[in-house]
Amino acid sequence: MNQSLSDAELLRYSRQILLSQIDIDGQLRLKQSRVLIVGLGGLGSPVALYLAAAGVGELHLADFDMVEVTNLQRQILHDSASIGLSKVDSALARLTALNPNIRLLAHRAALDADSLAEVVAAVDLVLDCSDNFGTREAVNAACVAAGKPLVSGAAIRLEGQLSVFDPGNPDSPCYHCLYGHGSEAELTCSEAGVVGPLVGLVGSLQALEALKLLAGFGEPLVGRLLLIDGLGSRFRELRVKRDPACSVCGTRHGG
Repeated sequence: MNQSLSDAELLRYSRQILLSQIDIDGQLRLKQSRVLIVGLGGLGSPVALYLAAAGVGELHLADFDMVEVTNLQRQILHDSASIGLSKVDSALARLTALNPNIRLLAHRAALDADSLAEVVAAVDLVLDCSDNFGTREAVNAACVAAGKPLVSGAAIRLEGQLSVFDPGNPDSPCYHCLYGHGSEAELTCSEAGVVGPLVGLVGSLQALEALKLLAGFGEPLVGRLLLIDGLGSRFRELRVKRDPACSVCGTRHGG
Protein backbone atom coordinates (compact mmCIF):
# COMPACT_ATOMS: atom_id res chain seq x y z
CA MET A 1 0.00 0.00 0.00
CA ASN A 2 1.63 3.24 -1.17
CA GLN A 3 5.16 2.11 -0.36
CA SER A 4 6.90 5.00 -2.10
CA LEU A 5 6.53 8.62 -3.17
CA SER A 6 6.47 9.58 -6.84
CA ASP A 7 8.62 12.37 -8.24
CA ALA A 8 5.48 14.51 -8.50
CA GLU A 9 4.69 13.91 -4.82
CA LEU A 10 8.25 14.68 -3.76
CA LEU A 11 7.94 18.01 -5.55
CA ARG A 12 4.43 18.82 -4.27
CA TYR A 13 5.34 18.18 -0.64
CA SER A 14 8.95 19.33 -0.85
CA ARG A 15 8.61 22.20 1.62
CA GLN A 16 7.44 19.99 4.46
CA ILE A 17 9.75 17.12 3.46
CA LEU A 18 12.61 19.60 4.05
CA LEU A 19 11.72 19.54 7.75
CA SER A 20 13.89 16.97 9.53
CA GLN A 21 10.91 16.10 11.75
CA ILE A 22 8.95 14.93 8.69
CA ASP A 23 11.41 14.04 5.88
CA ILE A 24 10.48 11.39 3.31
CA ASP A 25 9.57 8.77 5.91
CA GLY A 26 7.06 11.08 7.58
CA GLN A 27 5.59 12.08 4.24
CA LEU A 28 5.15 8.43 3.34
CA ARG A 29 3.37 7.85 6.65
CA LEU A 30 0.99 10.70 5.79
CA LYS A 31 0.33 9.15 2.39
CA GLN A 32 -0.51 5.83 4.04
CA SER A 33 -2.80 7.41 6.66
CA ARG A 34 -6.59 7.35 6.81
CA VAL A 35 -8.42 10.08 8.68
CA LEU A 36 -12.05 10.79 9.58
CA ILE A 37 -13.18 14.43 9.76
CA VAL A 38 -16.50 14.80 11.58
CA GLY A 39 -18.03 18.14 10.58
CA LEU A 40 -17.12 20.29 7.58
CA GLY A 41 -17.96 23.68 9.01
CA GLY A 42 -15.79 26.34 10.63
CA LEU A 43 -13.35 23.90 12.21
CA GLY A 44 -13.55 21.19 9.57
CA SER A 45 -12.80 23.64 6.76
CA PRO A 46 -9.15 24.36 7.65
CA VAL A 47 -8.69 20.80 8.88
CA ALA A 48 -9.79 19.32 5.55
CA LEU A 49 -7.88 21.85 3.46
CA TYR A 50 -4.60 21.48 5.33
CA LEU A 51 -4.70 17.68 5.59
CA ALA A 52 -5.51 17.38 1.89
CA ALA A 53 -2.76 19.82 1.01
CA ALA A 54 -0.30 17.96 3.25
CA GLY A 55 -0.89 14.70 1.41
CA VAL A 56 -2.85 12.62 3.93
CA GLY A 57 -3.73 9.70 1.70
CA GLU A 58 -7.37 9.06 2.60
CA LEU A 59 -9.88 11.49 4.06
CA HIS A 60 -13.34 10.40 5.21
CA LEU A 61 -15.64 13.43 5.13
CA ALA A 62 -18.70 13.30 7.40
CA ASP A 63 -21.44 15.95 7.51
CA PHE A 64 -25.19 15.82 6.93
CA ASP A 65 -25.78 19.59 6.62
CA MET A 66 -26.26 21.77 3.56
CA VAL A 67 -24.28 24.93 2.82
CA GLU A 68 -26.14 28.09 3.87
CA VAL A 69 -25.23 31.70 3.26
CA THR A 70 -24.63 32.25 6.99
CA ASN A 71 -21.87 29.62 6.88
CA LEU A 72 -19.68 31.55 4.47
CA GLN A 73 -18.42 34.07 7.04
CA ARG A 74 -16.22 31.34 8.58
CA GLN A 75 -16.52 28.03 6.69
CA ILE A 76 -13.81 28.68 4.11
CA LEU A 77 -14.13 25.25 2.51
CA HIS A 78 -17.32 26.45 0.82
CA ASP A 79 -18.17 29.43 -1.39
CA SER A 80 -21.24 31.23 -2.71
CA ALA A 81 -21.67 28.73 -5.53
CA SER A 82 -21.97 25.97 -2.90
CA ILE A 83 -25.09 27.39 -1.26
CA GLY A 84 -27.77 24.70 -1.27
CA LEU A 85 -25.31 21.86 -1.84
CA SER A 86 -24.44 19.31 0.81
CA LYS A 87 -21.30 20.28 2.68
CA VAL A 88 -19.76 16.94 1.75
CA ASP A 89 -20.30 17.52 -1.98
CA SER A 90 -18.95 21.05 -1.71
CA ALA A 91 -15.90 19.72 0.13
CA LEU A 92 -15.33 16.95 -2.41
CA ALA A 93 -15.15 19.47 -5.25
CA ARG A 94 -12.83 21.84 -3.39
CA LEU A 95 -10.46 19.18 -2.06
CA THR A 96 -10.26 17.34 -5.38
CA ALA A 97 -9.25 20.59 -7.05
CA LEU A 98 -6.67 21.20 -4.33
CA ASN A 99 -5.09 17.75 -4.39
CA PRO A 100 -6.33 15.13 -6.88
CA ASN A 101 -3.77 12.59 -5.59
CA ILE A 102 -5.62 11.72 -2.38
CA ARG A 103 -8.65 9.52 -1.83
CA LEU A 104 -11.86 11.11 -0.56
CA LEU A 105 -14.75 9.14 0.93
CA ALA A 106 -18.15 10.75 1.52
CA HIS A 107 -20.43 10.22 4.52
CA ARG A 108 -23.49 12.39 3.84
CA ALA A 109 -25.88 10.86 6.36
CA ALA A 110 -25.77 11.39 10.10
CA LEU A 111 -23.57 8.73 11.67
CA ASP A 112 -25.35 6.58 14.25
CA ALA A 113 -23.53 4.41 16.78
CA ASP A 114 -23.13 1.48 14.37
CA SER A 115 -22.01 3.45 11.33
CA LEU A 116 -19.73 5.63 13.45
CA ALA A 117 -18.08 2.54 14.94
CA GLU A 118 -17.56 1.12 11.45
CA VAL A 119 -16.01 4.30 10.05
CA VAL A 120 -13.78 4.91 13.09
CA ALA A 121 -12.49 1.34 12.90
CA ALA A 122 -11.48 1.96 9.27
CA VAL A 123 -9.25 4.98 9.96
CA ASP A 124 -6.08 5.77 11.91
CA LEU A 125 -7.20 9.02 13.51
CA VAL A 126 -10.37 11.07 14.03
CA LEU A 127 -10.84 14.83 14.12
CA ASP A 128 -13.96 16.05 15.88
CA CYS A 129 -14.95 19.30 14.19
CA SER A 130 -18.62 19.07 15.14
CA ASP A 131 -20.65 21.75 16.89
CA ASN A 132 -22.74 19.83 19.42
CA PHE A 133 -22.05 17.87 22.57
CA GLY A 134 -24.03 14.79 21.59
CA THR A 135 -21.88 14.21 18.50
CA ARG A 136 -18.68 14.83 20.45
CA GLU A 137 -19.70 12.25 23.06
CA ALA A 138 -20.57 9.67 20.40
CA VAL A 139 -17.31 10.25 18.52
CA ASN A 140 -15.32 9.97 21.74
CA ALA A 141 -17.00 6.70 22.70
CA ALA A 142 -16.31 5.24 19.26
CA CYS A 143 -12.65 6.30 19.44
CA VAL A 144 -12.21 4.79 22.91
CA ALA A 145 -13.84 1.53 21.78
CA ALA A 146 -11.65 1.32 18.67
CA GLY A 147 -8.48 2.61 20.34
CA LYS A 148 -8.10 5.47 17.87
CA PRO A 149 -6.64 8.93 18.68
CA LEU A 150 -9.08 11.83 18.71
CA VAL A 151 -8.20 15.46 18.02
CA SER A 152 -11.00 17.58 19.46
CA GLY A 153 -11.54 21.30 18.94
CA ALA A 154 -14.26 23.79 19.81
CA ALA A 155 -14.82 27.51 19.31
CA ILE A 156 -17.59 29.92 20.18
CA ARG A 157 -17.84 33.68 20.51
CA LEU A 158 -14.16 34.67 20.94
CA GLU A 159 -12.93 31.58 22.81
CA GLY A 160 -11.49 28.28 21.63
CA GLN A 161 -10.35 24.96 23.09
CA LEU A 162 -8.19 22.14 21.77
CA SER A 163 -6.98 18.78 23.08
CA VAL A 164 -5.87 15.34 21.93
CA PHE A 165 -7.24 12.14 23.46
CA ASP A 166 -5.25 8.96 22.81
CA PRO A 167 -6.68 5.65 24.05
CA GLY A 168 -3.31 4.02 23.30
CA ASN A 169 -1.71 6.13 26.03
CA PRO A 170 -2.59 4.79 29.50
CA ASP A 171 -2.27 8.26 31.00
CA SER A 172 -4.48 10.00 28.46
CA PRO A 173 -7.96 11.09 29.49
CA CYS A 174 -10.85 10.82 27.07
CA TYR A 175 -13.27 13.59 26.14
CA HIS A 176 -15.77 12.39 28.75
CA CYS A 177 -13.13 12.52 31.51
CA LEU A 178 -12.77 16.21 30.83
CA TYR A 179 -16.31 17.34 30.05
CA GLY A 180 -18.53 14.77 31.74
CA HIS A 181 -22.13 15.11 30.60
CA GLY A 182 -21.65 18.63 29.27
CA SER A 183 -23.70 21.68 29.98
CA GLU A 184 -27.46 21.89 29.82
CA ALA A 185 -27.04 25.42 28.49
CA GLU A 186 -25.02 24.32 25.48
CA LEU A 187 -24.87 27.07 22.87
CA THR A 188 -24.28 26.95 19.13
CA CYS A 189 -22.64 29.50 16.86
CA SER A 190 -26.08 30.46 15.51
CA GLU A 191 -27.14 31.39 19.04
CA ALA A 192 -23.98 32.88 20.53
CA GLY A 193 -21.99 33.97 17.47
CA VAL A 194 -18.37 33.33 16.54
CA VAL A 195 -15.63 35.20 14.70
CA GLY A 196 -14.25 33.49 11.60
CA PRO A 197 -10.49 33.66 12.23
CA LEU A 198 -10.95 32.00 15.63
CA VAL A 199 -12.40 28.80 14.16
CA GLY A 200 -9.70 29.02 11.50
CA LEU A 201 -7.06 29.14 14.23
CA VAL A 202 -8.50 26.22 16.21
CA GLY A 203 -9.01 24.15 13.04
CA SER A 204 -5.46 24.86 11.86
CA LEU A 205 -4.11 23.72 15.23
CA GLN A 206 -6.23 20.57 14.97
CA ALA A 207 -4.68 19.87 11.58
CA LEU A 208 -1.20 20.40 13.02
CA GLU A 209 -1.90 17.97 15.87
CA ALA A 210 -3.15 15.41 13.35
CA LEU A 211 0.00 15.73 11.24
CA LYS A 212 2.17 15.30 14.34
CA LEU A 213 0.34 12.13 15.32
CA LEU A 214 0.29 10.66 11.82
CA ALA A 215 3.87 11.46 10.84
CA GLY A 216 5.27 10.86 14.32
CA PHE A 217 6.91 14.11 15.36
CA GLY A 218 6.60 16.74 18.07
CA GLU A 219 4.63 16.61 21.31
CA PRO A 220 0.88 16.19 20.81
CA LEU A 221 -1.60 17.83 23.18
CA VAL A 222 -2.28 14.60 25.06
CA GLY A 223 -3.22 15.28 28.68
CA ARG A 224 -3.28 19.01 27.99
CA LEU A 225 -6.12 21.39 27.21
CA LEU A 226 -5.23 24.50 25.21
CA LEU A 227 -7.48 27.47 25.96
CA ILE A 228 -7.53 30.33 23.46
CA ASP A 229 -8.72 33.84 24.37
CA GLY A 230 -9.29 35.54 21.03
CA LEU A 231 -10.28 38.83 22.62
CA GLY A 232 -7.02 39.23 24.53
CA SER A 233 -4.85 37.16 22.14
CA ARG A 234 -3.78 34.87 24.99
CA PHE A 235 -3.13 31.15 25.15
CA ARG A 236 -3.37 29.14 28.36
CA GLU A 237 -2.66 25.45 28.96
CA LEU A 238 -4.24 23.21 31.58
CA ARG A 239 -3.07 19.74 32.53
CA VAL A 240 -5.91 17.24 32.45
CA LYS A 241 -5.83 13.77 33.98
CA ARG A 242 -7.62 10.58 33.15
CA ASP A 243 -10.56 9.77 35.43
CA PRO A 244 -10.23 6.11 36.54
CA ALA A 245 -13.97 6.12 37.25
CA CYS A 246 -14.92 7.52 33.83
CA SER A 247 -17.98 5.72 32.44
CA VAL A 248 -16.46 5.72 28.94
CA CYS A 249 -12.78 4.88 29.37
CA GLY A 250 -12.55 3.90 33.05
CA THR A 251 -11.99 0.22 32.36
CA ARG A 252 -9.75 0.78 29.34
CA HIS A 253 -6.58 -0.19 31.17
CA GLY A 254 -8.10 -1.94 34.13
CA GLY A 255 -8.84 1.32 35.96
